[in-house]
Amino acid sequence: MSYQIAGLDPRPFADLFELDDAGLAARNARRVRALADKGYPCRISLEDARKGDELILLHHTSHDVETPYRSAYAIYVRDAVEQASYIDAVPPVFEGRSLGLRGFDAEGMLRDARLAPPDAADAAIRDLFADPAIAYIDAHNAAHGCFAARIERHGEAS
Repeated sequence: MSYQIAGLDPRPFADLFELDDAGLAARNARRVRALADKGYPCRISLEDARKGDELILLHHTSHDVETPYRSAYAIYVRDAVEQASYIDAVPPVFEGRSLGLRGFDAEGMLRDARLAPPDAADAAIRDLFADPAIAYIDAHNAAHGCFAARIERHGEAS
C-alpha cells in the first residue's frame, strides 16, 4: 500500500500576498511574521516557516464536502514556495507533532480515525488505509486542530 501527501496548490492563495492589511481583513485573513523556526506550518510547502518569514493566516475549507463532516479552520501559507509532494514518507511539518488522522470514504463520510503521537504518522496512515473503504485521510494537528495535509492512496487502480 502506497500513499501520497501533497501540499495545497499555491495558486488560489497567490493574490492574498498582493493585498494590504485592510484587504486581507476583509477576507478574514492576516499577514504575520514567523517569530520562531517552528510553529508556523506552511500548508503549501509542508515545512515550518523560518523565523522572520512572512505568511498569510487565513480561514480555509479543507474538507469541502456536502456531508456533516465539512471542515474549515485557520491555516498558514507562504508566498513563492513550491507545492510539496511526498510518496510513502511524511513531510517535515509532521515531525514532532501529534496528529489526528481522519479516514473518509469516497462520499466524504468519516469511516475511522487515529491519533498519531509524534513521529508515528506513517504507521497510523498505513493502518487506516488497510480498510479499503477509506479513500483519503485528512491530517490535523492534534493540539490546535488545524488542517495539516490531505493523504491519498497512490499508485492503486481505482
